[in-house]
Amino acid sequence: MSEMKIKSRDEIEESDKWDLSQLCRDDSDFYNKLNLAKDMLPQLKAYEGKLDNKQSIYEYLMLDKKLEEILEPIRQYSFLKLTEDLSSENYNEMHEKLSLVLNEMSIDTSFATSELYQLSDQILDEIIADEKFKDYDKSFKSIKKNKIHKLSKEEEKLLAGMDFLGGFSDNMEKASDVDFDFGEIESSSGEKYKLTTSKYGKFMRDSDRKLRQEAFCKLNGKYGQLINMLANNYINDVKATCYFAKVRKFNSAIESALEMEEVESKVYYKLIEKVSSNLPLLFDYFNLKKKDMKLEDFYIYDTMASIEKGKSKTYTYDEAFELIKRALAPLGEEYLSLLDRAKNERWIDVYPNLNKRSGAFESSIYGYHPYVMTNFEGDIDSVFTLAHELGHAMHSYFSDKNQPYEKAYYTIFLAEIASTTNEILLINYLIANSKNSDEKKALYNKLFDEVKGTIFRQTMFAEFEERVHSMHEQGEGLTKDKLCNEYYQLNKKYFGDVRLVDEVKYEWARIPHFFNSFYVYKYATGMICAINFANKILSKEENALENYYKFLSAGCSDDPITILKNSDCDLTNAKTFDSSFDFLKDVFKSWQKL
Repeated sequence: MSEMKIKSRDEIEESDKWDLSQLCRDDSDFYNKLNLAKDMLPQLKAYEGKLDNKQSIYEYLMLDKKLEEILEPIRQYSFLKLTEDLSSENYNEMHEKLSLVLNEMSIDTSFATSELYQLSDQILDEIIADEKFKDYDKSFKSIKKNKIHKLSKEEEKLLAGMDFLGGFSDNMEKASDVDFDFGEIESSSGEKYKLTTSKYGKFMRDSDRKLRQEAFCKLNGKYGQLINMLANNYINDVKATCYFAKVRKFNSAIESALEMEEVESKVYYKLIEKVSSNLPLLFDYFNLKKKDMKLEDFYIYDTMASIEKGKSKTYTYDEAFELIKRALAPLGEEYLSLLDRAKNERWIDVYPNLNKRSGAFESSIYGYHPYVMTNFEGDIDSVFTLAHELGHAMHSYFSDKNQPYEKAYYTIFLAEIASTTNEILLINYLIANSKNSDEKKALYNKLFDEVKGTIFRQTMFAEFEERVHSMHEQGEGLTKDKLCNEYYQLNKKYFGDVRLVDEVKYEWARIPHFFNSFYVYKYATGMICAINFANKILSKEENALENYYKFLSAGCSDDPITILKNSDCDLTNAKTFDSSFDFLKDVFKSWQKL
């Protein structure tokens, strides 16, 4: 196994870095725009006590939109620059200065929420019917529906100033990506490698079992060494989430999270039910993998291993991009031309560098092209990650293109569908064009590893979150041992006869998405939807491509479940779940025949 040297930021070619100049020419431009935004805050505050008629409300909305047009690009610039180097004193300071202004803005404009929620139903109905407010009609319908969950003006102002509660997430991220030293791990041949969070996945897919075992135990074990601090950090985040739900008159934290995205709680519980009933498919996958790997026992650190024979294929960035374009050809010429733009216009920050944020993401704001960050290392997973993030980027692009500002930002519930559809199309293309049975087996394993990680594992995470928040809400004191035991028992449920190691009980402490409560289940529902969309497109079902673009272009113009229904993907219908699992069972049978 070769190890890629981590370069400093200055050693990365400019052509492989994103171009942020459209957001801010440079740092001084950032501060000029920040000062301009600060100067506008009193204009917004001047409307306090006046949002009781349509004209004042309209003026306020237009001024708020103008301010956001200044703030959004500098907010994006600050975020992306800090991402390049999390240890940068300059960009940490920039981030803090921006946060102070945003917090001031949140406090100074908190009156607006209270005043708008105090409007009578008659005035709200008049606003909704007024053509001048057509871009805001959905927002005002939501206000009318959710009045019960809003507080008094003074209470809203108090809550608005509590941005520091986001520090629980920051604590965990900076500990993992900057402070923690995971040391070295050793292969069966005696070679030593530096263990980092960004390289962890690569080690876990390696054919060397000793390397996988050391990576799993040392990385998770490191979190175990600081489990008291990490558990206390997360418990306080859970308490804050539950507190705010209660204050806003929700019955539970999960109800608060789902209603804010206009998703019925039954979708969450239906997911857990359907995934739980299909666990035998996951267990069959583990047994087939164990047999293929010729192992007498099968441990948790074996579940991610590649079964590819011989040396793993590697790709240059250019090769990966061309492969993705061929795989996504069924989505049409417009889609492919946008992929070319993303590469040629430097929407993408490609390679890892010292202190760069780990993982990958896409970030977009209205009126600007999307940005994609990856840590491309040339393996097949890097190719899939790139395809995934480009799916997010195209979703953002088409929503911005087809919706006004107020309806362009699709909800998180919909966020993982386009990205995962790209992955399904890519794996389908690779399987269809594989040259031999060993290659096909490796690709089938790749698909089911993704299914394990995205549908089954994220649902396990979702069940963990639901249980932990429920425990607190029911008055049961949370402790590190309860968190670790709950997570360990869920691993026993979801991994069946797979043998666990003690360090698995600490794994929950390194999952950053737990600090965005009730987020992870959307990965699972996203893949369920993606399988439906991809199958219809590949089988050239009538209106399949048209329905998919309808989804990509919808933004948040309606509630997410309705958007999916209108695109012929109904998550309220059990058949949608069943058809996805039927597809996976058929694919698994094809693998078994090999």
